[in-house]
Amino acid sequence: MKTLPFALVALAALPAPLAARTPPAPPPTVEQRADSALKNDRLAWGFVEGITTEVGPRQAGTEAEARGRQWAMAWLRAQGFANVADEPFQMDTWVPGTIHRAEVVSPFAQPLVIQPLGDSAATPAGGLTAQVVMFRTVDELRAAPAGSLAGKIAYISHAMTPTQDGSHYGFAGPARWVGAGIAASKGALATVIKSIGTDWHRNPHTGGTSFPAGVAPTPAGALSLPDAANLERMFARAGGRPITLRLEMNPQRLGQTTSGNVVGEIVGRDPSLPPVLVACHIDSWWNGTGAFDDAAGCGIVAAAARHATAGAQPLRTVRVLMAGAEEVGLHGSVAYSAAHRDQPIAVGLESDFGADRIYRFNSNFRAANRALHDRIAAALVLFGVSTSDEVATGGADINIARDQRTAIIDLQQDGTRYFDLHHTPDDTLDKIDPAQLRQNVAIWTTVIGILANERETILPAGQAPGSGGSR
Repeated sequence: MKTLPFALVALAALPAPLAARTPPAPPPTVEQRADSALKNDRLAWGFVEGITTEVGPRQAGTEAEARGRQWAMAWLRAQGFANVADEPFQMDTWVPGTIHRAEVVSPFAQPLVIQPLGDSAATPAGGLTAQVVMFRTVDELRAAPAGSLAGKIAYISHAMTPTQDGSHYGFAGPARWVGAGIAASKGALATVIKSIGTDWHRNPHTGGTSFPAGVAPTPAGALSLPDAANLERMFARAGGRPITLRLEMNPQRLGQTTSGNVVGEIVGRDPSLPPVLVACHIDSWWNGTGAFDDAAGCGIVAAAARHATAGAQPLRTVRVLMAGAEEVGLHGSVAYSAAHRDQPIAVGLESDFGADRIYRFNSNFRAANRALHDRIAAALVLFGVSTSDEVATGGADINIARDQRTAIIDLQQDGTRYFDLHHTPDDTLDKIDPAQLRQNVAIWTTVIGILANERETILPAGQAPGSGGSR
């Protein structure tokens, strides 16, 4: 009996039988991961806060964009991403210069607030002064006789209004996209436009413009919406008197410089399965910190990729693409597709419409792979996300998905206030609502979690992407 306690101690020291051991907890489900992201995510906010604080504006092809890529790579590595790289490409680089001035000389002399448009030319040193001719729409400008703007400045207006889906951007955008080129082809010395935006702050919205082949670039700038409205009031009360504008801007072309695409991966268990590609863009215009456009998108997709795969290696690789030089011509998206077109991806998704809540899910495989489409749609109902017959076409940074004619998903964000901030000095961190940002991350976590563990082909071979279908 005296030896019994020692025997008990010895038995206690022995390993417990395998059957008696507590089994390891199963990895969290996709639903649990998404719920945790909705309540607790700090990764996306940390990305946006960090890059806008430590780097700031990231004009394509410049040293600032290069610093942004280095910052993003360090962040990805710190979060455990593998195969992090900067894939460089060359681009023709335009920078805005430091002089951006406009003023009405007569009959109502006063300064106006203006920003140059990408790819526009500089004025002569000291500026240029000329009569302004007003066009209410691009179509009015198109109808102007050849040569009728010789020696004059064209002013182009529009009637853009806020919409949830951002569709008025396509309606009003031609004033910026092609207006300066049309005006120059008709002899205009320069062009000014009403900013393509929906706010009433004295913040011009910049963005790229273009000139047709054979038409030399001319100076072109965007007036803030209040200044554009003021100029239009001047036309209304000038009584036929000419309105004369003085314009001075000094943008420059730097020639060929280096931009690049940042990539990183969560490596899957089965390398034979094509990866899930989630994308955003790392560059911004010079006049804002690019929080909404598009640091938020990069934070959302990278945070969701991390949440969706934490603690359990996914079946498929999840690849994050932070494209460079999107704002000035989609150069990064084009370069990425050219470099990787022969490396199939399973599906492409992009976040590049701010950080407000996602309200709708669409795919281009609703008919071709109805079961998967409906499974994703059902999982997103809990977040108040609907689906529709609309066919997903993808964003600017997933050219590779369109080039490969593969699966595409659109997660539509509420754009009601997006064009208040787009391409303005107001595109800053304080405009991001943390709760809505977390909703984005939770939804992306859900979608990535489903896609990354889907063994079957997402868009079956021989099925046309974009084939529709109705419930």
